[in-house]
Amino acid sequence: MLTIQQIKADPERVIKRLAVKGFDASEIIPRVIELDDSRRALQLQSDNKAAELNRLAATIGAHMKKGERAEAEQAKALVAEGKAAQKTLAEQLEAVEKQITDILLNVPNTPCDMVPEGRTAADNVVEKTGGPMPELGPDALPHWELARKYNLIDFDLGVKITGAGFPVYLGKCAKLQRALIQFFLDRASEAGYLEVQPPYVVNEASGYGTGQLPDKEAQMYVVTLDNLYLIPTAEVPVTNLYRDVILPADRLPVKNCAYSACFRREAGSYGKDVRGLNRLHQFDKVEIVRIERPEDSYAALEEMKDHVQSLLDDLGLPWHILRLCGGDMSFTSAITFDFEVWSGAQQRWLEVSSVSNFETYQANRLHCRYRGDDKKTRLCHTLNGSALALPRIMAALLENNQTPEGIVVPEVLRRYTGFDIID
Repeated sequence: MLTIQQIKADPERVIKRLAVKGFDASEIIPRVIELDDSRRALQLQSDNKAAELNRLAATIGAHMKKGERAEAEQAKALVAEGKAAQKTLAEQLEAVEKQITDILLNVPNTPCDMVPEGRTAADNVVEKTGGPMPELGPDALPHWELARKYNLIDFDLGVKITGAGFPVYLGKCAKLQRALIQFFLDRASEAGYLEVQPPYVVNEASGYGTGQLPDKEAQMYVVTLDNLYLIPTAEVPVTNLYRDVILPADRLPVKNCAYSACFRREAGSYGKDVRGLNRLHQFDKVEIVRIERPEDSYAALEEMKDHVQSLLDDLGLPWHILRLCGGDMSFTSAITFDFEVWSGAQQRWLEVSSVSNFETYQANRLHCRYRGDDKKTRLCHTLNGSALALPRIMAALLENNQTPEGIVVPEVLRRYTGFDIID
């Protein structure tokens, strides 16, 4: 959530930057400023009224000591009248604060100056490319055909048990899935991330804290009886570990990693782009999360990008990094870099990771702060990234590593799988 300080410091810049995301704030931002001015005026009245009540209350005892009963009763009446007025002021103040919060919860984060303008994915900028491109013959099979050929994934059985988008992994593919998870977690631990194992369901406060609510509730699975939400990513519970927390400066940076299943309704998704593992309702992912001082967050972002790139290099996958344009960014992000891998048989790029800096946007919702050396509290910057999401990694590994003898397992995974080929 944007802070009032951000907005009032340079409202025209806030409006201009939000326009990069395609969000028209030309009326909203002046309204927020107007409401905040009302809030400040009400707060001043309330403070003055409280001071007046304290002064009147002090006179009651003085009148009683002097035997001035009539004057004491008059002072009591004025105190009672003042308390009623103060209650009214408090109700008005609460109403104005709620209006401000309700508005700001529906205003996205401002993209930083490095975010390119653009409306769709076609306007994203390719930052960097690497990894060996596979040399596959004309008979190369897409991963869903390979899954059938080698009995690796049963999509129909998943439909029987749950529905479309919930595959069942079998045999060596199940082991390969587990190997990827362990590999990603081990590499995150080596990079200094503390592993946590979070819940897979969260409450509303957690959803609001990281910005899934009220923006993405239509994409989340809801446990209606308990008003809980299945997590779309481990980012949500892990970042919420620091909700309503003031961190001492010497605890920063905080670096956490977590494996979890992820659940997304993906409403409106259909067609060839969702075939096989390309788009699922349940999938596995290892997430990295960082809590940083503002002055350190962009260096941390580069470290996270380097970490994800190293995983793809070690898996031998061809990749590129996209700097997302304003129109293709998430509601909460200040800047996002997407990693995509090349799917050899499908002849297309598949997104496998998003690495984002949210600056103070999530921290303001979470009340996640740190206490500096000057003892003042300030909002942290929060960052997260997929390191990595498994389904499309699996799709690319199966397709790009197919040979006449079988599917070759990347060398870095063999100590986890116990085999070097799927045949």
